[in-house]
Amino acid sequence: MEKKLAAFARLLTIMDELREKCPWDRKQTMESLRHLTIEETYELADSILEKDMDKIKKELGDVLLHIVFYARIGSETNDFDISDVINSLCDKLVYRHPHIYSDVHVADAKEVSENWEKLKLKEGNKSVLGGVPLSLPAVVKAWRIQEKARAVGFDWEEPGQVWNKVEEEISELRQEVANNSPLSMIEDEYGDVLFSLINYARFIEVNPEDALEKTNKKFIKRFQYLEQKASASGKKLQDMSLAEMDVYWNEAKKL
Repeated sequence: MEKKLAAFARLLTIMDELREKCPWDRKQTMESLRHLTIEETYELADSILEKDMDKIKKELGDVLLHIVFYARIGSETNDFDISDVINSLCDKLVYRHPHIYSDVHVADAKEVSENWEKLKLKEGNKSVLGGVPLSLPAVVKAWRIQEKARAVGFDWEEPGQVWNKVEEEISELRQEVANNSPLSMIEDEYGDVLFSLINYARFIEVNPEDALEKTNKKFIKRFQYLEQKASASGKKLQDMSLAEMDVYWNEAKKL
């Protein structure tokens, strides 16, 4: 514990020094750091998917730096400092885990999640969905919306029911396309298909954001292999037939 506390104290000291002496660090505001924090969070997410532990360690450090940076800025206006941030978090964790710090009993993780949402409502949230950030990417937002609805009992009972809903939504989308309906109607049905597929992902314990990102990375690797092989043979992709490209694509899949 002493080693961890010493490391954290060192970080706080360095942050204070940078804020006082470095022109770039002195210039920063919460608003100017915001987009950098988002970028660092995505870099951490990438390293987690890549299972690169050394990179995860470094990216966690970058995220921690931003937390300390915001707290230092908050202390300058006497709004809060890092101890306020940490104590507020600790208080929330204790309050929302009565099965650990009180006499509440739970059977499993599902009950923990349900209790968590009930406690949030007691804290003043007017809606179970009120805690879902508006700026979340759409796939992640849909997942969180569904998770929160499930926590209060609004959910399907089994995967088969959800898959039937997926097929129903796909059928409705195909019908709108076949009818040459206005784009807004097709878009609406397409959104329903995606939402229902994300719902199904929950029931088969697949994180849709991770699954899609892994597919993105897989496609990028295969496509770049295709580009490299085409270049090595002195050809340009735009001058190749689809059949020619498929040869290299299938090679990439085997690799």
